[in-house]
Amino acid sequence: MSEERNETKLREHLANERTFLAWIRTSIALMGLGFVIVKFGLFLKEVATMLEDLNITFSEDFSAKVGTGMVTLGVILAFFAYFQYKKVETQINRQTYKSSSLISVVLTLFVVICGFLLVVHLLTGIII
Repeated sequence: MSEERNETKLREHLANERTFLAWIRTSIALMGLGFVIVKFGLFLKEVATMLEDLNITFSEDFSAKVGTGMVTLGVILAFFAYFQYKKVETQINRQTYKSSSLISVVLTLFVVICGFLLVVHLLTGIII
């Protein structure tokens, strides 16, 4: 019976580690996307500068803020993922596991808000 419990505990720890690695991949993806958004904003500013004779203006501030925010979220998410991983590891060892969705809620809200702001920004750029 002890061997069966050890196997179960091992599976739980491995699942916890896979979840941690998935959160780390998500944080890296957010940081990469944020970086691309900032750099694409700089590219658009250069294009607008070249087309200045056509009275096209562009402000990189918005994309720089959103991109920097996403990079920041990626870093924060990596810290949250580590602390969640250690918390679940302790709970598994003590057999007191309780699920927590704080990371999921924070990530979802931030991505939805950033996406909404990007849509508004893009639509105002099209309408104006």
